[in-house]
Amino acid sequence: MSLVLTTASVPDRDKVAFWNDAVSRTLVPMTVAPRGDGPFDGRIATDRLGYLQVSTMEADAERVSRTPALIARSSEALVAVGVQISGTATFVQDGRRAAVGEGDLVVYDTTRPYSFDYPQRFATHVFQLPRRALGVSDSDIRQVTGNAIGTGDGFGAMLLPFLATLASSSADCYPPAVANRLAGNVVDLFATLIAERAHPGDTDADARSHLMRRVRDHINRNLGDPDLSPELIARTHRISVRYLHRLFEGEGTTVGRFIRQRRLEECGRELARRGRTAPTVSAVAQRWGFVNPAHFSRAFRAAYGVSPREWRNLRTAQEDLGRSPGVTSEPGTVPKDAADVHGTDPARG
Repeated sequence: MSLVLTTASVPDRDKVAFWNDAVSRTLVPMTVAPRGDGPFDGRIATDRLGYLQVSTMEADAERVSRTPALIARSSEALVAVGVQISGTATFVQDGRRAAVGEGDLVVYDTTRPYSFDYPQRFATHVFQLPRRALGVSDSDIRQVTGNAIGTGDGFGAMLLPFLATLASSSADCYPPAVANRLAGNVVDLFATLIAERAHPGDTDADARSHLMRRVRDHINRNLGDPDLSPELIARTHRISVRYLHRLFEGEGTTVGRFIRQRRLEECGRELARRGRTAPTVSAVAQRWGFVNPAHFSRAFRAAYGVSPREWRNLRTAQEDLGRSPGVTSEPGTVPKDAADVHGTDPARG
């Protein structure tokens, strides 16, 4: 059911205060200053599609500001996309100023100050979603904010009719599963829009490949952390867990399987090294993030065909042979399904 807040039945003397509170509670805390002298009129209607909030606001001329003090009162980082339905606006964020006309899109980050100045009565759609769900970098978002995105051609021309239809339909007409799927599709479209504007020469595949390299590098640097998990990796890269899993699906694996595979490879290499004071098998396992010795032994045997201790003895006794008898795999070539053994592990995915 839509939440509708309007100044229609509010006494004239209380309209501005009511509208300030309505906008701040519905969107994010903001200061609204009317530009006219007469009684103020405003209406805002809001629906939810999963984690996506869709609002339509119509009001008299006003200036809307989000200041650092108001940002400090907000508990969640959001990204918003505004669609100008009627009227015009001047939008400012990240040191850039944009003239927004009918049909234009603007992207803004609620964790940084911004303002909208509407010189006459206007109407706009506002789509808000959690920053973590978007799956694009802060630097890419900063390149897009403070700009008006025309919808006369390109990707915007396709996006505008879809957003207008979505905003005009009631969320009640969608079952929860459909609403969540729609929200995911909208997030993907917004991510594509931002990537297209931030990297006009790149393809979506280029952006995904770059992000995947960063994720792999992060995993390799933190293999020894037993708390390394899909949730932590996604939070570090400002993407959703859902999007992270989708990246690895394109690689034919899962996040947890990749982490276990890399840990086993490093354990195999360390166990194979000669040394006057070789570390124990359990010490090697713990150094590379395995907290359960029994699980580590099962995973290692599934990967290499022998126990960790047998692997060490074979490698140190026959290191000149290149591959020891009875060993099914060298470190660095752990089969993709080798880590799928029974047991618990903090890097499950």
